[in-house]
Amino acid sequence: MTELPALPPFPASRPRRLRRTAALRRLTGEISVRPADLVLPMFVAETAAEPRPVASMPGVVQHSLDSLAKAAIAAVEAGVGGLMLYGIPAHKDPTGSGGDDPDGILNRALARLKFELGDATVLMGDLCLDEFTDHGHCGVLATDGSIDNDATLQRYASMALAQAEAGADLLGTSGMMDGQVGVIRRALDGIGRSDVGVLAYAPKYASAFYGPFREAVDSSLTGDRLTYQQDPARGVREALAEVALDVAEGADLVMVKPALPYLDILTAVAAASPVPVAAYQVSGEYAMVEAAAERGWIDRERVLLETLLSIRRAGASLILTYWAHEAALLLQQ
Repeated sequence: MTELPALPPFPASRPRRLRRTAALRRLTGEISVRPADLVLPMFVAETAAEPRPVASMPGVVQHSLDSLAKAAIAAVEAGVGGLMLYGIPAHKDPTGSGGDDPDGILNRALARLKFELGDATVLMGDLCLDEFTDHGHCGVLATDGSIDNDATLQRYASMALAQAEAGADLLGTSGMMDGQVGVIRRALDGIGRSDVGVLAYAPKYASAFYGPFREAVDSSLTGDRLTYQQDPARGVREALAEVALDVAEGADLVMVKPALPYLDILTAVAAASPVPVAAYQVSGEYAMVEAAAERGWIDRERVLLETLLSIRRAGASLILTYWAHEAALLLQQ
């Protein structure tokens, strides 16, 4: 056999040949974001007659029912894959009774969008009490002021039935109560609604990045949620344990929240999860980019797309982001 001559050393410039033109970069790119990968969180306020801007989230509004429908249709027509709805009631009480009221703002909004859009999108409802309670916590309080986990689960089961009846395709279990996925799954199956899925927030951290969101939902919270949301100082093992529990209880998807500060957790969850993994690019992440862009410190459009790309690269199958509609349009250019 003729011996082949030794190859020269690997040319340091070779990788750059694949970056030379936009066409080459598109052809050889490994990670991409599609409009259909994006979910748009939307806020609807019972007292809103027209859209009301959220000061800490430029470009985000509290919608009226009519403006919500108009914006939702436009987002879906742009290719956005799903919508996550948050309701802001006119009145709050200790048990969050507006959450499972068929005439409550969230359930009316779900019904309106189901009527307007049918199966053209994936319609998601936030299944949590914090927007509806006068104390702002995600559950019912015991007499000592702590969260009554089991009493809260009963409220969640009732909310699940109401949201399913209103038209939700997926229920987002953001309250972080122990056993919430199992209770919700059994409640749905018990009325023959095995078609409605559960998007489990697992893991969801007690993060400082939620600040602007609390303005967006007119939160009544004083204090914090450190006893039931996960500790940012805990690592991958606990996150994977939370995911495993929710999957065992019947979760159809799981979600890491927030996204950018927890990309290490997202990568580990994506590698281990047997179900699709979402990530939530939360209000604080959004607000930081918007604030820096307003000051001319960054290229806004490039940065927002780069953040989405980083979340996909870390392993997310879908991304909840307040830029979903805009990003969908940018991605089609």
